[in-house]
Amino acid sequence: MAFSTFLLALFVGLSVAGYTLEDDYTAGGNFFDMFSFFSGADPTHGYVNYVDQSIASQNGYIDASSDKIYIGTDAVNVTDSSGRNSVRLTSNKSYSSGLVILDLDHMPGGICDTWPAFWMVGPNWPSAGEIDIIEGVNSQSTNAMTLHTGAGCSITNNNAFSGSITTDNCDVNASGQSANAGCSIDTSNTQTYGAGFNANNGGVYATNYDSSAISVYFFPRGSIPSDITSGSPDPSSWGQPLAQFQGGCDIASKINDQQIVFDLAFCGDWAGEVWSSDSTCSAKASTCNDYVQNNPAAFTDAYWSINSLRVYSIGSTTTSNVASYSMASTSPSSVSVAAPFSTSVWAASWSPSASPTTFAVSSKPSAPFLSTGVPATPPYPSGNATDSPYPSGSGTGLASAPAPSAPIASAPLPSAPVPSGTGSAPAIPPSSLSAATAPTSPPETIPSSSATTEETAMSSEAPTQTQTQTYNWQTHSWTHHHRQQQYTPSPQAVRRHLRQHKRHGVGLV
Repeated sequence: MAFSTFLLALFVGLSVAGYTLEDDYTAGGNFFDMFSFFSGADPTHGYVNYVDQSIASQNGYIDASSDKIYIGTDAVNVTDSSGRNSVRLTSNKSYSSGLVILDLDHMPGGICDTWPAFWMVGPNWPSAGEIDIIEGVNSQSTNAMTLHTGAGCSITNNNAFSGSITTDNCDVNASGQSANAGCSIDTSNTQTYGAGFNANNGGVYATNYDSSAISVYFFPRGSIPSDITSGSPDPSSWGQPLAQFQGGCDIASKINDQQIVFDLAFCGDWAGEVWSSDSTCSAKASTCNDYVQNNPAAFTDAYWSINSLRVYSIGSTTTSNVASYSMASTSPSSVSVAAPFSTSVWAASWSPSASPTTFAVSSKPSAPFLSTGVPATPPYPSGNATDSPYPSGSGTGLASAPAPSAPIASAPLPSAPVPSGTGSAPAIPPSSLSAATAPTSPPETIPSSSATTEETAMSSEAPTQTQTQTYNWQTHSWTHHHRQQQYTPSPQAVRRHLRQHKRHGVGLV
């Protein structure tokens, strides 16, 4: 009786939260080209003179010549009445959502008279809001994280973060709070800021910003998640953030078009205002400005040292599942193929007039296969068998990759071919499984009596090539390799055929 078997793989898309690298500020030596140097009067009335890029470079306030980015201040000269020279940078690009990850090994915090900040701000302040990620003044030893907005935004403590709310109304003009206090969250962790941060060689701040909440995570050096260092961040695995801004606030309307800012100010509306209440600092000079003006060496350690700054866009990553179907006119067994999951779907339609390995491909993977690391763009053009969802590592059709832990269960074949445009496609037959993706030892159970059963089932089919021959599946279709012949094979031929299926990555169950 005639026997025929073929596989139909359905790739089912599953959308999950994903993060794609959008901007790497510290790659390629172009860090300062991606920022603008602010050189106007300090909006916070600090005793500081912000300089342009030329002056900053000439005087050594900035440096990108090594694998770290240096941003500092004048630690040499007694200043005039304009204030101490320093640097304030604003990114040329703005963001209305994203994951901002900053790796520092040193910050300018914890030094008397200093007011450093790493923050984000929108246009027409405060209508588009401000996110203060790292901020402190004078001898402060822990970080303060704050949101500044217009009216109609507040936060609540839902026990989803480890910090403590000090003020809950984000409106810069909120009654019952100091002017421009915003909604602020503090922490007791001394590794988050200043001397404690620097003594531990810094760490990573990651700010996840979307329409539902703004979450700030901190990881000290030695405890940075591997998915951050590998460039594949997954905030869902990080546990509680240090701070989270959510509650009575429409984030999307109150916080948008945010530019990234680094600065180092002195005295001013905050550091100068609390100077006298900081006994460590006020003991050094009669006024904040006086100390800044006459003690340049005090600011030798007032600098940012940046290992990396990356911004990831928030989107969805489509993963694929594979279901395989088998059809046999007479056979007690069905064939199951366990295929690797990938980070994208090959949207393909079946062409009934073409060979089983011809697809009308509408898209190619946008990211490497998770289980194999095969590049997103396969090294071959679109075409016949070469447009397989299994990128070929050798072009021989021989399998070499390890098998998944379990096969995907087989299911009955639909009664009619899948029409074009449905997003599903015939699976790649056994002979076209590639070295990069096909399993070497698929799950297989062959009872001792299987040879007799298979002799009956395959009475009209036998392989046409020797089992040891290696051929290029990119130029030979599956039907060519498995065309039917009208003769009955011997038991030895059947066993050889079964062994060939095993070498091609398809086992029997």
